[in-house]
Amino acid sequence: MNETPEKPTAAKKAAAKKAVTKKAAAKKAVAKKATAAAEQAPAKKRAANTAAAKKTATKKAATKTAATKTAVTKKTATAKTAAAKKTAAKTTTAKAPAKKAAARKPESRAAMVRRARRINRELAELYPYAHPELDFTNPFELLVATVLSAQTTDLRVNQTTPRLFAVCPTPEDMAAMDPQELEELIRPTGFFRAKTRSLLGLSAALRDRFGGEVPGRLEDLVTLPGVGRKTANVVLGNAFGVPGITVDTHFGRLARRFGWTTHQDADKVEADVAEIFPKSEWTMLSHRVVFHGRRVCHSRKPACGACAIAPLCPAYGEGETDPEKARKLLKYELGGQPGQRLKPPADYPGQPAPPMAAPVAAS
Repeated sequence: MNETPEKPTAAKKAAAKKAVTKKAAAKKAVAKKATAAAEQAPAKKRAANTAAAKKTATKKAATKTAATKTAVTKKTATAKTAAAKKTAAKTTTAKAPAKKAAARKPESRAAMVRRARRINRELAELYPYAHPELDFTNPFELLVATVLSAQTTDLRVNQTTPRLFAVCPTPEDMAAMDPQELEELIRPTGFFRAKTRSLLGLSAALRDRFGGEVPGRLEDLVTLPGVGRKTANVVLGNAFGVPGITVDTHFGRLARRFGWTTHQDADKVEADVAEIFPKSEWTMLSHRVVFHGRRVCHSRKPACGACAIAPLCPAYGEGETDPEKARKLLKYELGGQPGQRLKPPADYPGQPAPPMAAPVAAS
């Protein structure tokens, strides 16, 4: 007989239900986890973005800070460099005057006089042949040549006077000359119109007031047209043997460089120098100083490196100090060139100057 299958028991049903419930709970948990993950993803992304942004900002800030530091460092370095340069410039500026001040340290009047007289002795050894650099054979020729030497060289005067004295050898002859003819004779010396007036005036004064003779006193000479103390001292010292100091541009320049005077006015320079040297030295002192000024101690570029009295000179360094370069600056006999006189004294060691070239005839 067939047996009827037994219906599931209550226990089995409960187990099955429990399994279904567990499965549903698992699915629900998975779904909840997925939902939570989905919800958390944007937050994490935002957090990551925020962190990245913060990192970028921090990096930029660091870069900016580094750049600022670099700029500050550069600025500081530049400032330091500028300060250093400024300090160096100040130091250099301070050192130069200090050196100059050391060279020109204060000296007593007695020390200056001793130094000045030693310079004169040194110049006497250097130029034992010093002489007036104008050609002349008598006081009248020397007077005329000295008047003509204003604003020109002694060489130009020496090249001009032979023709002049051939035409008018005496004051009477010159006073009687036609002004235009005299102008043409002295034209090479420059300022010939003014010089013509002076020569005609002094010649007439010598003829009328002094019997055609050049006076041997300073007081008389300075009354002649075109004759001042410088010209008078040249004539007195070299034509009459009366001591005098000739203050021309060379003498005045060197007297100031040597520290003998601070004046520019010729009469004041003469007075200052006259107090330093004995009267017996005045004429030869003038020749020696003028010789040195023309040959070595030039106006624009003194040849300091070839100067025999450099150790005694407060102005040493104003010119070329390199010995080789300085030697190239020497003039006349010291530089192996002709002198200024066409007829120099017998003891002159250089060459005589050439006469003036004859004018080229018009074709």
